[in-house]
Amino acid sequence: MQQRNLILASKSPRRKQLLEMAGIPFAIRTKDVEEDYPEELAVMEVAPYLAKKKANACQDFLQGDDILLSADSVVIQAGVIYGKPKDRADAKSILSILSGQMHTVVTGVCLLSKDKESVFAGYSRVFFDELSEAEIEYYIDTYKPYDKAGAYAIQEWIGLCKINKIEGTYANIMGLPVDLVYKELQNF
Repeated sequence: MQQRNLILASKSPRRKQLLEMAGIPFAIRTKDVEEDYPEELAVMEVAPYLAKKKANACQDFLQGDDILLSADSVVIQAGVIYGKPKDRADAKSILSILSGQMHTVVTGVCLLSKDKESVFAGYSRVFFDELSEAEIEYYIDTYKPYDKAGAYAIQEWIGLCKINKIEGTYANIMGLPVDLVYKELQNF
């Protein structure tokens, strides 16, 4: 892979960790971007839409042949998007809905340079065991999942103890489909 400067336009410590683990060098530059989207947008298109929106808001960071990487993850269950919980009650409600069910994690990615754009997404299916009310309360009180789509992180207790199967990549569920990012960067 030729060396071009990669700019990660994300405050997510998980995306930072995943790129570091993959040995992909990058710098972090961010802006606050509203994570809103048109109501009529299909749920499977929301994450790629938001990734592109974030990249467009940060395009002034690009210099020379830099590449900007932005991403957004959503959790979808029964056609409904479950984002970051507003508070403890919302986190409890979301985890109660996901309990014993399969949901889909869609992570949209946008790679942007001064002359090229690539928007794509990773898709993973996550199968939760039943969560008791006590387990939900323990998880929320211990891990405080208020900055995580779907009110959970796969790399924490809930992922280790209460997810019985995944279809797709672990990294995508954690917040970045690194395999797809790597392939796309090779062609960029």
